[in-house]
Amino acid sequence: MNLLGPTPSVRVDWTFNQWSQHARYADEVGLSSNSKHYYLEAGVSHKERHKPFEKWSFVSRDLPSFSSPEPTFFGFNPPEQKGIQCRFGERGVTAATHYDGGRNMVAMMTGAKRYILSPPNACPKLGIVTSRKHPSYRHSMLNFGRVALLDESDDVIEMSREEREWLRIAGEAPTLSTVLKAGEVLYIPSHWFHYIVSLQKSAQCNTRSGIHEEGNPVFGGLADVEKCTAQVYDDDDHDED
Repeated sequence: MNLLGPTPSVRVDWTFNQWSQHARYADEVGLSSNSKHYYLEAGVSHKERHKPFEKWSFVSRDLPSFSSPEPTFFGFNPPEQKGIQCRFGERGVTAATHYDGGRNMVAMMTGAKRYILSPPNACPKLGIVTSRKHPSYRHSMLNFGRVALLDESDDVIEMSREEREWLRIAGEAPTLSTVLKAGEVLYIPSHWFHYIVSLQKSAQCNTRSGIHEEGNPVFGGLADVEKCTAQVYDDDDHDED
């Protein structure tokens, strides 16, 4: 597909306190869809779990099932663990539909997020960016929040013909929607696409445990996304939640 606009996110130099104040404001008033939304990233390297416990950061100490050097229910393949990534979102923040290679465990610390998942074999319908040089590689540039507006006229919503066509195609993709709340953990299998909406101020951490290449005969797997993107797969490129 042709790329529909610029990359949807840029980096800013904010402290945690600045982000937290803005997130509380977003919860209280609700930002318009055209307003800037902010989220914060933090995490620890996969090497930290090999250090003495007293030298672990609070992230590793607070999430022992994610950081343990021994297999656990949540971190079942420690040698392939890619560290722990944490993301703090405010109400209205979205993450474009994308896939990750690692088998992903996502734990919600506080708040809530909606996850909309599609299987690997839905890739051709999702408008995924296939150029590795593009900052949105393996993501979709489609705004799925606009699917409900497809039947509106151009007087109501400005939308190009190409965007309308792609959103109609994406609207036919098989999906599963769930709301992940504080204290819950979501397992996202390798190469499953996920679109994420932060419903309120939230904190979420995730860890990955290797790649499941075979996939599933019904939902597909690595072969499907490789065919869809026509790229050689490299797990080191895949570092989202």
